[in-house]
Amino acid sequence: MPGGDDEFETVRRDGDPRRQGRRATELLVVYQQRSIELARLRREAIRRLQDEEGLSYAAVAAELGLSKGRIGQITQSAPPAERGLFGVGPLTIAVPLRPSGRQLPVLASEDAIAYERLAAYLRDLHFPVQQQRIPPDGAWHPSGDTVAICGPKSSPVSAAALAADPLLDFRHRDGRWEIADRHNGARWASPLDDDPGSRRDIAYVGRLPVPGGSMLLIAGVHALGSVGAVDYLVGHAREVHREVGDRPFSMVTASRHDGEQVVESEVLCPPRRHG
Repeated sequence: MPGGDDEFETVRRDGDPRRQGRRATELLVVYQQRSIELARLRREAIRRLQDEEGLSYAAVAAELGLSKGRIGQITQSAPPAERGLFGVGPLTIAVPLRPSGRQLPVLASEDAIAYERLAAYLRDLHFPVQQQRIPPDGAWHPSGDTVAICGPKSSPVSAAALAADPLLDFRHRDGRWEIADRHNGARWASPLDDDPGSRRDIAYVGRLPVPGGSMLLIAGVHALGSVGAVDYLVGHAREVHREVGDRPFSMVTASRHDGEQVVESEVLCPPRRHG
């Protein structure tokens, strides 16, 4: 991860003012995000001391070398624990461009809706968010803390990451995509494949290893499923984080829609840690 002492010293001694200014700006964002993450970790440590060890505010304050009033401020103002579900930041949300009958590829309306909903939520958690568009051939390279709203059909990067999931298998079978439990054989298919008028879909959600780090992957069997998965994740991030923390995991969600609006989202296969 960028932003170590060596890189700081390199910027401090850089004689090129343009390069120095650009890199200093980049590092300020990195350091700010680390500061926010440390505040989150401190708040979580306070919660654990209270919940797991039964310490009072005064006892926690004594343990951490802070005033009782400051402990109260931290518990009210520091970022919530579920922020850790998405990384340290800054964050990139990757969405696929899809071929069209026109000269240029397009961003599907469902992917745009999923991106905007998730980006707004992540900004509320004090993440700087930028969008990366995955080209139609699906070739791209996740870098830093990344959320990809992109299934295996749209990108070999997603397909390779999903292949490493020890619990769930996102596969193409009998002419359609489905999600299966690798251990008990349970299978989930999209109702849209049986009845396009049902406006119901399912999606995979998980944190998976990629070269150089890990990626949070949201992959609807159809694009509509990704909208539902984002709706569930935004509404239940705290519960998901409580189950899996910052570890690799996977789960399956289902959703019902009125047009592109989510009417209901729920979990089909609960979040489980990998290993």
